[in-house]
Amino acid sequence: MCVDALPPPSRRLTRRGVLAGAAALAGTAGAGSAFAAPAPADTRQAAEHRITAPRGGDLVLRGGTLLDPASGDVIEDAVVVMEGGIVRAVGPRGEVAAPADVETLDAHGKWILPGLIDAHIHLSTVAEARDAVRGGATTVRSGSTTFYQDIALRELARQVPTQAPRLKAAGVFVTPDLGDTVLADPDLTPLARLRGGVRSPEALRRVVEVNLERGADVIKTRVNERAGLPEQDPLTQVYSYEQLSEIVAAARRGGKGVLCHSYSEKGCHDAVMAGIRSLEHGVFVGERTLHEMRRRDTYFTPTLTAIAGLVDSSDPVLAERGRTYLPVLKRAVRAAHELGVPLAAGTDSSGGTVDRIGREVELMREAGLPALAAIRTATTQAARLLGLDKRAGRLMRGYAGDAVVVDGNPLADVSVLKKPVRVVRSGIPV
Repeated sequence: MCVDALPPPSRRLTRRGVLAGAAALAGTAGAGSAFAAPAPADTRQAAEHRITAPRGGDLVLRGGTLLDPASGDVIEDAVVVMEGGIVRAVGPRGEVAAPADVETLDAHGKWILPGLIDAHIHLSTVAEARDAVRGGATTVRSGSTTFYQDIALRELARQVPTQAPRLKAAGVFVTPDLGDTVLADPDLTPLARLRGGVRSPEALRRVVEVNLERGADVIKTRVNERAGLPEQDPLTQVYSYEQLSEIVAAARRGGKGVLCHSYSEKGCHDAVMAGIRSLEHGVFVGERTLHEMRRRDTYFTPTLTAIAGLVDSSDPVLAERGRTYLPVLKRAVRAAHELGVPLAAGTDSSGGTVDRIGREVELMREAGLPALAAIRTATTQAARLLGLDKRAGRLMRGYAGDAVVVDGNPLADVSVLKKPVRVVRSGIPV
């Protein structure tokens, strides 16, 4: 039997161990609470600095028709020069000097767009992450995972860009019943003692704090039950305005925003008034809430793809739910667009199946958005939601070298985005 030499325990773990031991001997857990305060330094957050991410690729995209979603401008016979995974030059042939010794991707007869963004997706495996990239989603926002897989995938994306999209991680779901997720981090296990689940202000704050310690970029919570489970009623509210406000406040103390799973009109309104950054699903969102969202600059991520997917369910309850909810949600999307509420595209893919983000753009178009506006929900608008509007969502100097090449004019038919013929991630063809 071989035993590797182990490094000394980290200061963080030693400190926690001492505090926990002292609390146990004293018959208490920190100031009368079961939730110890987070240590000021977190060795896990430092992990991302131990390994330097590799340099992106050098590539020239040549000959296609380039669409800039921000302006709507089109450049025919375009040239895009990428160096080290970053766009260095963009323009029509004859105005952009392309290096002669760099790999060239011929896009003649095709259209070139920036890599697409899926603002609500659940990626838990390398295979799922790879499928998302191949489907054109070069940047995503996680809708939570059960055991912090999204945080690991975020690092994988830095190390091997073609294997995973650029990712904003949500960590674990702030929900009343954590289930097996209490095993995702030892600091969550005290929550299993709570009879009513994660509902008290202390418990809600604790889940947020653990997420932040693990390096979550955003916090995910819910206000209603799930639509994809026939035994649950999506209109049943599980968190109150006051509870949602606790979650939002805890996230803000860490400099993070909150995305909130929601369905009922009251649930949507409570979530928006509590200060969430984006409303997810939001089937029965009302006009008063949409006006409030516009005033607060709260995003709407309707996940039309997921709701449309219910229609084909073999479960009659879910199928009927899909048939009822989809037209209502499309009307809400159209109303949001007309009022000026910012919209972001998200598929809500999960469970091993990764839906194409192009399908969500197609459904946005079906809901009544003009083609360019629908495209923006998966490019410029989604980039802004993720805080990446200076890096993703466009192909221009200084932006990420992420692109999709499609077989037709997306302004005439957005469905071409469902089947990209080539995807480029960080200057590397996928």
